[in-house]
Amino acid sequence: MRLFRSLPLLLTLIAPTAFADDLYQIEMILVRQNAVPAIVSRAAPEDWAAGALPISKDSLRTPTLNGEVEKLTASNEYTVLLHKAWQQNLGEQESKVAISDGKEQYGQFPIEGTLNLKLGRFTDVGADFWVNQIDANGTITASERLKQESHTKNGQLNFLDNGHLGMLIKITSLTAPAPRPVPEEIPD
Repeated sequence: MRLFRSLPLLLTLIAPTAFADDLYQIEMILVRQNAVPAIVSRAAPEDWAAGALPISKDSLRTPTLNGEVEKLTASNEYTVLLHKAWQQNLGEQESKVAISDGKEQYGQFPIEGTLNLKLGRFTDVGADFWVNQIDANGTITASERLKQESHTKNGQLNFLDNGHLGMLIKITSLTAPAPRPVPEEIPD
């Protein structure tokens, strides 16, 4: 009988902790750094999405980093290639989303790639993007690739530097309470 009273306690100690996924807004800006020579990579593979789910139209949101885009556009140092914002659930299980832009030709896009996101103390981000040049026949003639992994701090704008291509990304919780402001004076 004593065992049955201890069973719930034992199960809580043995069972893995499972946290529910929380809703986040992800905003990304893909840029080309004009001062750095472009590195042409092998062409993007036909299965570039490789099991990633596309972002649904219902989850797309209005971007909020327009001021940063204006600064980048005003500068001759960067060319903004893609700017997207969406919301999705993030948790301890990795989620992979497919992102594309431009006219599709035979399953390929001028800009295509995936983001792997996994929530922890920081959010683990794995970005794998191709910027393709596609000829009139729909054949990719050249590709540039950004492949970068990072631990990004949530709620802050983070830069993933990959030489000639870079990505600004901001991951913000839509369910967590806003942080309290820092007091100007610390009380005694």
